[in-house]
Amino acid sequence: MSGASSGDKLSNTVIETNSDSKPPSSKTNITSPKDFGFLPVPKRLRYDPDNPFHFGMFLNILFGVTSTFSVANLYWCQPILIELSSSFDVSYNEISKLPTLIQAGYATGLLFISPLGDLVRRRQLLLILIIVSASLTIGLSLTPNLPAFQILSFLVGVSSVTPQVLLPLTADLAPPSRRATAMSIVFSGLLFGILIARVFSGLIAQFANWRITYYMAIGIQWVLVLVLFWNVPDYPPKNAGKDAHGEDGKLGYGKIMWTMVKFSVTEPVLIQGCLCNMGSAAAFSSFWVTLTFLLGGEPYNYSTLIIGLFGLIGMVGVALAPLVGRFIDFLIPWQASLVACIGLLLFQIVQVVGNGLNIAAVIIATVGLDVFRQMLETSLAISIFSIAPHARARLNAIYILSLFIGQVLGSSAGTKVFLTYGWRATAAMTLGFTLWALIILLMRGPECERYTWFGFGSGLRGIRDIVCGVQDLHRSTGRSKAQLEKSVNGRSDAGGQRDIGEGETEKE
Repeated sequence: MSGASSGDKLSNTVIETNSDSKPPSSKTNITSPKDFGFLPVPKRLRYDPDNPFHFGMFLNILFGVTSTFSVANLYWCQPILIELSSSFDVSYNEISKLPTLIQAGYATGLLFISPLGDLVRRRQLLLILIIVSASLTIGLSLTPNLPAFQILSFLVGVSSVTPQVLLPLTADLAPPSRRATAMSIVFSGLLFGILIARVFSGLIAQFANWRITYYMAIGIQWVLVLVLFWNVPDYPPKNAGKDAHGEDGKLGYGKIMWTMVKFSVTEPVLIQGCLCNMGSAAAFSSFWVTLTFLLGGEPYNYSTLIIGLFGLIGMVGVALAPLVGRFIDFLIPWQASLVACIGLLLFQIVQVVGNGLNIAAVIIATVGLDVFRQMLETSLAISIFSIAPHARARLNAIYILSLFIGQVLGSSAGTKVFLTYGWRATAAMTLGFTLWALIILLMRGPECERYTWFGFGSGLRGIRDIVCGVQDLHRSTGRSKAQLEKSVNGRSDAGGQRDIGEGETEKE
């Protein structure tokens, strides 16, 4: 395992694989020297098992930026729906279905394309997705009628799952002692993309033609293609030469999809993480959907512009992402999830008690919910990714699908409760969603065996015990920080689940 210092150099443009995600030891470790069968991969980026790559901060930030502008494809249209309605000469009711259509495309890509990360070369998959998305965006910028715009929007949603390829790849490539930090940066890129798209698209439409938004998106995506081509190292398919049981032969697409079904009903850590994520996502979505109604009514009566700018507070959560990640790195993920759930509960109590009294309560609650929501999402993902390192793309697809379900539930329920009973009842409901997540988390502690559904063990060891244990061991043995964390936690790096290393196989 490499030290953190070597991974932080901005000049590093190659990746060091960590011990739990080594590709199979075979001649297939040397990847193809060409992308798409004809475009040579730069020599310095070709995979060599005798000269592993380093995961540098530059590449980590590049993954985050790529996530930002990939997920932005889903949100460019939202601030310009009125302009689109006028341009295509259709009713607001017809054009209002467009965001749902794009999200449906994204869910389709999440379910059927992102699992390919466990089957094919990730470098080539990333390049193909962005090239397809950029090409389809050209159509969005030129089409003169709504039906064509809707079809292209759906397809753009399907091809914009790049972040869901990058997240498992980041987990594979980052050293375990820095994994949470690395993943937090990519997660923050997702959040930043939502904000960037809404702000830029709205500003452009205010002062120019809405099509310029898509011209900008085209240019950004083609720039990303070039930057990724010259900086993302090649990496062999995870199934190269062996199937998931270590037997000769490769996994096929059908088996990839079937194992996702099996994971969804047989893995307690995955099911627990998805249910927690669903509750938290429902609470978070409900909060943001009804925040507009709260700020626009009594006692605040803010204008639409001020309400829109209020979303910039979400930048605080993005800025704190590396700190949140480092905090998670010092804990086992289950403990970080517990801290996050408690933090969410506390700030939602502030929301319930303080909203309507002073705008400061709204601001404090918004910042706190952003930070702890990101902490929970990252820590749950790390726990889930530890189940089977060579199946992280499939596990991530299931995990993010639960987030989608939670968002739909929260948005729908939040709006109905607010319109019927007001903001205080809605705030109480979000509190209930978070309590749901906390109860699910407490039903299964970090000491449980992989296929144990309920139990706790010694999962209440606090931060102080862990840090003190690491310091004591460091003084007595002088071993590396990562090795010490393994000794104290009694596992490799994640909530009650040790990573499957070489010589071990996945139960499928």
